Amino acid sequence: MSSDSELREKLTRAGQEHVLRYWDELSESERHSLQRQLEDVDLPLIQELAAQLLEPDDGETPKLEPAPVVQERGLDAQRLAAAKERGEAALREGRVAAFVVAGGQGTRLGYPGPKGCFEITPVHGKSLFQWHAEKIAATSQRYGKTVPWIVMTSQANDEETREFFERNRYFGLASDDVHFICQAMMPAVGHDGKLLLADRGELFWSPNGHGGSLLALRASGTLDQLKERGVEEIFYFQVDNPLLRMLDPLFIGLHIEEQAEMSSKVVPKRSPDEKVGVVGLKGGRFGVIEYSDLTTEQMEERDERGELRYNAGNIAIHMIRRDFVERLTHGGAFELPYHKAHKKIPHVNEAGQRVEPTEPNGYKFETFVFDALGYAKHSVTLEVPRELEFAPVKNAEGDDSPETSKEALTTLFKSWVEASGLDVDVQKAAAVEIAPSVALDQDHFKDRVQKGEVTEKDVSIA
Repeated sequence: MSSDSELREKLTRAGQEHVLRYWDELSESERHSLQRQLEDVDLPLIQELAAQLLEPDDGETPKLEPAPVVQERGLDAQRLAAAKERGEAALREGRVAAFVVAGGQGTRLGYPGPKGCFEITPVHGKSLFQWHAEKIAATSQRYGKTVPWIVMTSQANDEETREFFERNRYFGLASDDVHFICQAMMPAVGHDGKLLLADRGELFWSPNGHGGSLLALRASGTLDQLKERGVEEIFYFQVDNPLLRMLDPLFIGLHIEEQAEMSSKVVPKRSPDEKVGVVGLKGGRFGVIEYSDLTTEQMEERDERGELRYNAGNIAIHMIRRDFVERLTHGGAFELPYHKAHKKIPHVNEAGQRVEPTEPNGYKFETFVFDALGYAKHSVTLEVPRELEFAPVKNAEGDDSPETSKEALTTLFKSWVEASGLDVDVQKAAAVEIAPSVALDQDHFKDRVQKGEVTEKDVSIA
């Protein structure tokens, strides 16, 4: 580490020497901690962000257009079968890894721990982590090749997440096939671009956004490990959506077919004013158009079929080529732009007093993974039915809550049973659950029922 004088000189050159205001009052261990934190700060980057992001917006916005969308329900049988077979071949050959972003806490759900530990299945109450793990294990079993699983945590939940996996014996997965990586943090600044102190000897830090997942893949050495295993494609998803079709062969196949570097799944918006970003074109480049960037006229605009023109709701499920991530993070650099978030940030003021602001007083900096779409040479946007793929757990009550997510799972499993002809009365059941080890989708379930491999005992009802 730098000496005290070297550290002070470096901070002075960057205009950030104020963070040493309480240096003489700190204990030896507190000084050591603060110095380690400051060594981790990319001061030139902070200066650049302060100069760029703290200036007033120039008012210029890129031209917005809807993205070309492939509708799953509109695919002809021949293309659908070919794409699915291509995806299944990639899984059989071990060319795909799963990557979950799980750095959040269950605070909004009233749950005191990592969101991935939250119990969500309608009958057995399996956690989100367990449910995803069982889907990955079932996929590996079905295609005869182990799918490695990358789990991105944050500093807030890394230790607790690892302990949860260890306590549950990795839910039947081999520990060597589960790779934990931790999201990096970024310091926050005030309106003047100065670093904020959370305490006299501690900077205020916040996660660097889900775009930081790509940088974490590089920094952790995981990209190299995937390359050694022969993995070429990464299936990216967020931990809070138990309904997702894990490692969907159709999506994988369409992505590979088009030689895409990054692709997206989307669902039709519930309504014109649903507060969700849509996959579209910004200045001719793929990206996600934020809800706030659309005018009321654009939100309500319809195409010749009467459907919303900006209708491709982003559900944070992507296919990403490994070598594309390598390109974006080459040499330790990071291509994705940082965005500012104007927030109320608790801090210590010049008098050493703790301040809990009532109005936004500074900025956090974060990156968005969907910004990587703008760097991809080719991309596929696949529209899938919301009721089959998207039931996130975000709120304690109302839309996107545990209640609505469990209802969606139950409805899905009821439809499987009815389509299969299995003699089970599920219509009056309050909750229905089918384990991933039994089937991964409706066709798989129906096929196993017809072969006599699945019986009434494999359907859990409550």
